[in-house]
Amino acid sequence: MKKIVSILVSFCLLQGCKKEAPPAKTPEAPKPISATRWTDKTELFMEYPPLIAGEKARFAIHFTNLHTFKPLTTGRVAVQLAQPGAPAEVFATEAPSRPGIFGVDVQTRSAGNYSMAVQLNSPDIQDLHALGSVTVYANAAEAAAVSHEEKGETVSFLKEQQWSMEFATEPAREKTLHESIRLPGEVRPRAGGEAEVTAPIAGRLSSNHAAAAIGTLVRKGQVLASLIPRTANPVDRPTLELAIAEANTALELARKDRERVERLLAAGAVPTKRLEEAKASETTTSARLKAAQLRAAQYETTQRAESEPARDALFLLRSPISGIVGESQATAGASVEEGDRLYKIVAVDTVHVVAHIPEADAMRLRQISGGEVEVPGLNQPWKLGRAISVGRIVDPASRTLSVIYEVKNTTRLLAIGQAIFLRLYTSAKVMGLAIPASAVIDDGGRPVVFVQAAGESFERRPVRLGNQDESYLQVVEGIKPGERVVTRGGYLIRLAALSAQIPAHGHVH
Repeated sequence: MKKIVSILVSFCLLQGCKKEAPPAKTPEAPKPISATRWTDKTELFMEYPPLIAGEKARFAIHFTNLHTFKPLTTGRVAVQLAQPGAPAEVFATEAPSRPGIFGVDVQTRSAGNYSMAVQLNSPDIQDLHALGSVTVYANAAEAAAVSHEEKGETVSFLKEQQWSMEFATEPAREKTLHESIRLPGEVRPRAGGEAEVTAPIAGRLSSNHAAAAIGTLVRKGQVLASLIPRTANPVDRPTLELAIAEANTALELARKDRERVERLLAAGAVPTKRLEEAKASETTTSARLKAAQLRAAQYETTQRAESEPARDALFLLRSPISGIVGESQATAGASVEEGDRLYKIVAVDTVHVVAHIPEADAMRLRQISGGEVEVPGLNQPWKLGRAISVGRIVDPASRTLSVIYEVKNTTRLLAIGQAIFLRLYTSAKVMGLAIPASAVIDDGGRPVVFVQAAGESFERRPVRLGNQDESYLQVVEGIKPGERVVTRGGYLIRLAALSAQIPAHGHVH
């Protein structure tokens, strides 16, 4: 065995242990350089390769109108490269190659450091972005030797995606904010905003009017149901017929007596008073007959469920207020007793919001200067109306005081019993870094914002929030002044961050 190994080693030495040379590495294309700048009018996002003297470089310049956050579709864009003591070199295009994207070919004469700026001239906007110093390299090898700093982890969201959706950003700024208290609350009916409709008498609900269903919007005075009265005294048919016959007989006798008295009066045999008494007796007897006939008709109606009495025999149950039917116990044809609750009507045009403030914050109630309602699912808070009650009695169980405000609800988006949050502002003010409330996204129970690090790159930043004043939130920790946060479209960027698929980068210019 040792002999075989020795022979192999000797053979390897004779051959020089030749090995195949590794394949030559293909030089990597230089990474493009990007730059992002903002003014009050436009956002500039630009990508271009490292600049080499004498070689043409294609600039892809993206312009966004910061009033609409949509691409610019017209205009002249010029790239200016200047050195001290020499005239500036200008490279321009007269129109975008695609909406928002201007392709400019740049070819400098010599290597060195240049001051670069991009000039925009469109019918609506004129703007200038100074990009500072840029290096033009003598050759490709020199450009490749320069390494560009890698950015941290970011989420890619292309300009074409931003332009095609509701998207906006805004820089974080120092702002004076009112101190505020955020309290859980509930929507309740206003005072006098609840009414019950009960049966005034015993009877049966008619099918002439369909019973109002729960949730139906009704107006004041609207008929909700009609009630057929039950016979006042439980009697049988023969008794009712006897009463009618007796009333008929009495009426006939009263009529004959009146006629006889009229003849006697004409002959001067009786005084006028006697005729008046005869007429009164006839009128009373006629009314008694009519009442007996109505009782018989009512009896017939209550014996036949399909029948309906004349309209003037029905009791019409009307809504005492305008609002929503909150409860309904009415069923056509059902028998009801006097006092039975048939409907509950709740007014929703104006409601009360009730919150409970901890006893420890009771002194802050004296500083309250206003507030708003935060409704889940709505981006914009609602202004509070007048204060109905600021509690002065501590609940012994919860150790809280109740606060009640009035809120206009003409759109009826607030539902009675709905859980909301009440934010009360105090007269005390604080200065702090603030961002729009729409920039904050709930990401797994934690508030986060997306900061625009570059034109197409965004960073996810967890933040710690402080006071809220109207539509702005104080940021205690997480972002710095001047950083631009996404105020519209942040949720879609969050979805892009969660997606395993990386969007295809690169544009058709």
